[in-house]
Amino acid sequence: MTSSTKRKVLITGGAGFIGSHLVRRMVNRYPEYEIFNLDALTYAGNLANLKDIESQPNYHFIRADINDFKQILELFKTHVFDGVIHLAAESHVDRSITDPLAFVHTNVLGTMHLLYAAKQVWGKNFEDKRFYQVSTDEVYGSLGDTGLFREDTPYDPRSPYSASKASADHFVRAYFHTYHMPVVLSNCSNNYGPYQFPEKLIPLVINNILHRRNLPVYGDGTNIRDWLWVEDHAEAIDEIFHRGITGETYNIGGNNEMQNIELVRLLCDITDRALGRPEGQSRELITFVKDRPGHDQRYAIDASKIKKDLGWEPRTVPEEGFGKTVEWYLKNESWLKAVTSGAYMKYYEKHYTS
Repeated sequence: MTSSTKRKVLITGGAGFIGSHLVRRMVNRYPEYEIFNLDALTYAGNLANLKDIESQPNYHFIRADINDFKQILELFKTHVFDGVIHLAAESHVDRSITDPLAFVHTNVLGTMHLLYAAKQVWGKNFEDKRFYQVSTDEVYGSLGDTGLFREDTPYDPRSPYSASKASADHFVRAYFHTYHMPVVLSNCSNNYGPYQFPEKLIPLVINNILHRRNLPVYGDGTNIRDWLWVEDHAEAIDEIFHRGITGETYNIGGNNEMQNIELVRLLCDITDRALGRPEGQSRELITFVKDRPGHDQRYAIDASKIKKDLGWEPRTVPEEGFGKTVEWYLKNESWLKAVTSGAYMKYYEKHYTS
């Protein structure tokens, strides 16, 4: 799929963390496109993330739930989208442990609704069409002290969240092999940056430091994750959507492995400096808590394929990215207060519920 002609692109989950950065990039970078942001506006979806582009003529917001197949099919029939970039998902592992069925409904059945609707409307004419499934490195399971996740690493999900994403990935590939639907997939490492809901580690730590609350760290804090600046991820998605080879999977990584405890200590020091507090003071807030069930020990991505095939690699070095992240959350304390208080949900219920 090239970027040379006008297209209608549906981005699901576009009011969420990664989705909002992608929507902004696509709206600004491709004024000839019509970008449709479909989001159910659940707790982690927030249109305040996109206030800077909400009046752009090529941007359209649709409040809809991918679990509502009738509505999804009607949208496909009405707009005849040329491309789908599917990010909408339940994504927090802790929530998947307490409510796994919600993850099956959204991540598995929701993906099937999109695939089925696309197939119904596109039929067998897939010219200039593309379905892009955005997935996670968690589907690969857990690594030991060495090794990296490659695109051919067998799936070995360990949580209801990763199992639901793995299942969705398999259905997307099945549509490629069975119906020849032009699909691409990507599996990405942990993202960080502005607009991330503060149930996730980095904004949670920053918010708790701000309010001098305990900083909970699972187990002994030695679990390792690979961290990627969210705008670098949005750029990778853009490249894969336009230039990725149909049927292929691309791993997207940040080349930035860190133990959780190392990351938390770093955030303490950066935030203390930014707040004018004695550096190291916030480390005293670190509290080790009972480990999460099935907690994967290490994730690490081999992103050599996307670099070789598409020329993409992360641009943002960790020192710069973590500093910009802390700075953004401290400058946008009103955003943090709104999403943690639930006030913005009342606003959306008033304005967007029929």
